Amino acid sequence: MTRMFVDAWDPSYGSSFEGGEGGDGPASSSSAQVDLDVEVPAAEWAPIDVSPRVRVPEVVFLVDGVRRNDAQVWTAEEDGTSYAGLAASYAAGVVRCDLARGVASLAAARVARGLFTASPSVSDIQTDSVRYEVHRVSGTGEASKLPAAVQGPLTALEIEISAAARDGGSDGADLLIVDGPLRNRRQLPRTIGYVKTQQKHYLPAAQEAIVPRLRPGQRTPVFHLGTVWGGWSWYLRLPGSSGAPWSGVVRVECSPDLTADQAIELAEVSGVTLPRFASSAYKDPRAPQNLMPIAGLERRLRGMLGDARVLHRALMLATARTR
Repeated sequence: MTRMFVDAWDPSYGSSFEGGEGGDGPASSSSAQVDLDVEVPAAEWAPIDVSPRVRVPEVVFLVDGVRRNDAQVWTAEEDGTSYAGLAASYAAGVVRCDLARGVASLAAARVARGLFTASPSVSDIQTDSVRYEVHRVSGTGEASKLPAAVQGPLTALEIEISAAARDGGSDGADLLIVDGPLRNRRQLPRTIGYVKTQQKHYLPAAQEAIVPRLRPGQRTPVFHLGTVWGGWSWYLRLPGSSGAPWSGVVRVECSPDLTADQAIELAEVSGVTLPRFASSAYKDPRAPQNLMPIAGLERRLRGMLGDARVLHRALMLATARTR
């Protein structure tokens, strides 16, 4: 009998799983070389329960960033050439969760603003209250590609405040959770990347069939991705899912610089940590994947960006003074 489910994930955010059969859906199959024989042989893949011997981190740090496009800017050069520009605000923050005391607090947060353009002559934009620092992009700086240029400085800001917010943890007593893939944050110690939306097929069909069978708190074995940003990875199902095959499933990853045993250790730690922060559908439209501390941090950071209308007006006045 065919079964039907309604995913708790709000459809206005797309889908928590965007896969399609054989790559025919929105997601595509990854061409990465995948090593499945990391934790167990590929033929023996099965859901893994949390081990009762796993030590729960004393302190968990969760880092995330937000960004907003404040204005489209155009620069007219003396030779008649024009360049598109994007004035954007972005912020990064870290939430510190003391699991022993049951207390969460904002450990660090910072706002930055930038003008992203390929113009060789433009300088920073100074409004009455804030400055937009120039970030020169390569190539011709097409307007459609400028929003992606904000990610680099935002990631750098996340790395900077993550390092400043952590208070040791060399004894394995803390864990840093990055909202999204690790990418160039893989040098951060005892850190996992947390991917809410599944946009690629990484596993062969036989192993991917294990994922819908996961119960809340269970994970797949660790596997290794041979991509530029690849590393160790595994899938985990959070509590509070609707029962749909991929509902509540997240992909977790850690640095490729770690050994297989270190990656397996972090996979075990993720199983006792991430389910604690799963959100509820009546509170969050991206439940259960959008972790509660991350949701609160995002709201705080967006508030720190300031009023978009006020900033847009300030940018118009500032650029008018330069003409």
